[in-house]
Amino acid sequence: MNDLHDLPTAEGSDAPPPVTTTPVLGAGLPDDALSLGAYAERAYLEYAMSVVKGRALPEVADGQKPVQRRILYAMRRMGLTAGAKHVKSAKVVGEVLGNYHPHGDTAAYDAMVRLAQDFVMRYPLVDGQGNFGSRDGDGAAAMRYTEARLTPFAELLLSELDQGTVDFIPNYDGTSQEPALLPARLPMVLLNGASGIAVGMATEIPPHNLKEVAAAAIALLEQPELDVAALRSMVPAPDFPGGGQIISTDAELQSAYESGRGSIRVRARWEVEQLARGQWRVIVTELPPGTSAQKVLLEIEEATNPQVKAGKKSLTTEQQTLKTLMQGLLDKVRDDSDQNNPVRLILEPKSRTVDPQAFMAALLSHTSLEGTASLNLVMLGLDGRPQQKNLKQILAEWGQYRCDTVTRRLQHRLQQVEKRIHILDGRMIAFLHIEDVIRVIRESDEPKPALMSAFGLSEIQAEDILEIRLRQLARLEGFKIESELNALREEEASLRHLLGDEGARRQLVIDEIRADTERFGDARRTHIEAAERAGSSKVVPNEPVTLIVSRNGWLRARSGHGIEAANLGFKEGDSLLAMVETRTIHPLLLIDSKGRSYQIDPVDVPTGRGDGVPLSTLVELQDKAKVAQVFSAAPEQALLVANSGGYGFVCKASDLMTRQRAGKVFMSLEAGEVPLPPLPVPEARDAGWFGFLSDAGKLLLVSAPEIKQLPKGRGVILSTLDADDRLANLYWCDSARFEVNITLRTGRSENVTLEGERFTEYTGKRARKGKPFLKRGQRTDSLF
Repeated sequence: MNDLHDLPTAEGSDAPPPVTTTPVLGAGLPDDALSLGAYAERAYLEYAMSVVKGRALPEVADGQKPVQRRILYAMRRMGLTAGAKHVKSAKVVGEVLGNYHPHGDTAAYDAMVRLAQDFVMRYPLVDGQGNFGSRDGDGAAAMRYTEARLTPFAELLLSELDQGTVDFIPNYDGTSQEPALLPARLPMVLLNGASGIAVGMATEIPPHNLKEVAAAAIALLEQPELDVAALRSMVPAPDFPGGGQIISTDAELQSAYESGRGSIRVRARWEVEQLARGQWRVIVTELPPGTSAQKVLLEIEEATNPQVKAGKKSLTTEQQTLKTLMQGLLDKVRDDSDQNNPVRLILEPKSRTVDPQAFMAALLSHTSLEGTASLNLVMLGLDGRPQQKNLKQILAEWGQYRCDTVTRRLQHRLQQVEKRIHILDGRMIAFLHIEDVIRVIRESDEPKPALMSAFGLSEIQAEDILEIRLRQLARLEGFKIESELNALREEEASLRHLLGDEGARRQLVIDEIRADTERFGDARRTHIEAAERAGSSKVVPNEPVTLIVSRNGWLRARSGHGIEAANLGFKEGDSLLAMVETRTIHPLLLIDSKGRSYQIDPVDVPTGRGDGVPLSTLVELQDKAKVAQVFSAAPEQALLVANSGGYGFVCKASDLMTRQRAGKVFMSLEAGEVPLPPLPVPEARDAGWFGFLSDAGKLLLVSAPEIKQLPKGRGVILSTLDADDRLANLYWCDSARFEVNITLRTGRSENVTLEGERFTEYTGKRARKGKPFLKRGQRTDSLF
């Protein structure tokens, strides 16, 4: 590369060449070279797409990832069909690695193990013999000990491979061929699901029931205009291998399948077994996905015998409360699972007087007996691109793939039939003219062209006649040839009809789906019944309470309302931050200076005349974060939340609520911004107005429907502010009338009302600047 000082100057100029102190990355490179930034970007994108398409995401067409597809194809090539003898897994892995998948043996073996685990796969594709792992998280035995072959169900993926249904591509070293896709006869991507993490995206597809998915696929083939809601009447929810009960509402499930993303609440299934003398116990027989009996036992042990956390001197209040609760309810727990009962967890109460529902509510809320299963329908579409798809898109794309596959199968079969008919036509000519054929062959030096010339045969027909034995032209064989020709011509006519009639081909696909469903379909295992999420079993009285928060982070409660702030005492150097009057059934909500929200139940706050407890024992604030706003509201209460930078949105109080001690991300704040006190607003607010008053005294009145309702985030611009200004006050007006109390320069208070033309003067669209409202020296109650 030339030095910058050696660059030529402009023609006719004596000025020195320009010198830059900040060279542009990649400047001066040859035309065929790449800058470092461009190379890094290209290399990263190639790596990302390699992970997305080559490892992590399944295809909507056959539901398989590349390693799974290669395992199944290799096992078929080895002859390991359902009726074959099992062979060592190490032999299968060696075949896969050597011919198709040049990666680590652990990756290939782990993938094969997953295909064989009936507690992971709803319809296993590999029939394993030996230790292939357990529900309790035990790993499979080494590949040298286990054996495998394909299951009958795998035929739905492999049976049509040799019928021209899919494209074959060279393997990694070009020495053999492998299928680009498998000719799946059913929507495997939904039946067995998938899980994977790629670069910048992930997938979590739960398994579904074959009968339900097949019914939906048939319905969509018959009526392409069906929407997701109609398809969900046939595919109501996932069907997990281990059963369990889905308690999510129908609306939540509908939203998940509409968007392709959501979470599904699943709990264990159990029964109460009555014993002698009024005693009883609970028998858990089905667990949520990803949960094992061993995991539940460990969680119960941690709850009943907790260990002091690192950095703490004693058990936390939460640990002590949970320990007391569990020891008061649970007497014994044991795992009686065996070969006949994959899950049998026995829970015995402390006393027969314990209510079974309260007993199970406590266990469900504090163990993995109730949990969440993710639904993230990300997969590679028929166009080869990763996309999050809804239920209809998945079934529609698979239906298109299946119709194309059947068309290719029919075309392939038609070519075979036509070729066979052509051969048999030649044999029939030879049969009818056997003496002449023999004479021509005997007298000719070149019998092939002689036969072609004498009888009008093609080269293929002449070659076949020369290859067959004379006994194949006996009288009995002639009848066989004629019979086969008639059958083939009927099949040819049928194939041509199917290929020329799209409706007939579609009906053939539907009939084949029904036949496969009849053979492999089974009953749903996971029960669907909406229910409330399990929570604490304690009953909270609905009473008035006042919660007092100090600036140094101490929290206490006083019964009733109307507490005089002047009568409150604080530690030296501390003072009142907030005094919130609420009810015991409504949580105390906090927003910290970094935008996270926290929830504290009033019943967990100590009452009395003391200083209370530090907030740090009830919530875990972010590093260097401070409590910015404290308030209480009913879950259904609508709120306007905003920050000093002029951004905000409407939400429900329930959007701030969380059971996590570390809170949850709620507001997005830029540097220097702080949350404002949330403003309660009515549910029906279409005719109302929001008022935004800045610290500099500028007011903007905005129609309420202009402000979006969101569950979290940064929101929209409420009012544009000057560089040295910030939003200070939020107001609500039920009608076109704005009233506020102003403190004048003299210290005297005065009520100011805007209505009519004066109200209109301050109205404007969202994100506009306000107009001066307060004069110099005047003020209202402000955050600053």
